[in-house]
Amino acid sequence: MSSEQLSQQDHYDFGLRAVKSVLVMAGSLKRANPQLNEDNVLIRAMRDANVPKFLKDDLPLFSAIISDLFPEAQIAENEYGNFKVVIENIIEDLHLQKKKEFIIKVIQLFETFCVRFGVMLVGPTGSGKTTSYQVLQDTMCHLRENGDEKTDERF
Repeated sequence: MSSEQLSQQDHYDFGLRAVKSVLVMAGSLKRANPQLNEDNVLIRAMRDANVPKFLKDDLPLFSAIISDLFPEAQIAENEYGNFKVVIENIIEDLHLQKKKEFIIKVIQLFETFCVRFGVMLVGPTGSGKTTSYQVLQDTMCHLRENGDEKTDERF
């Protein structure tokens, strides 16, 4: 459905590799949160694996596809806890503005690293590509140094 309804982009992948990524992510989510029902696990895995690579115009279409596939499921927002707090603190330490969109992009970059071996950040000059991975790097180093291993369990 996504390949038919979303715009055609070279970086969109809806083949078996994408299905495997969603299944790997769903498995790790279910192991970390056994109390979640399967619909919510699949929705979250599909969203987390795909949303970071979608263009802004395709996001509402993808949300509609998810709603069509799971009409009765309540889609809860992810809780990032200490991970998000540390990201915000790192942003402040770097004297940057704490913009919600930027924080989301850093979290999406982390989620992408959880299911992909290679990641490429693309975008125009000055769009925050370098800063987003540097903030993620500093966040992960801070969490490791302080013994917070929960990020390995995907929140």
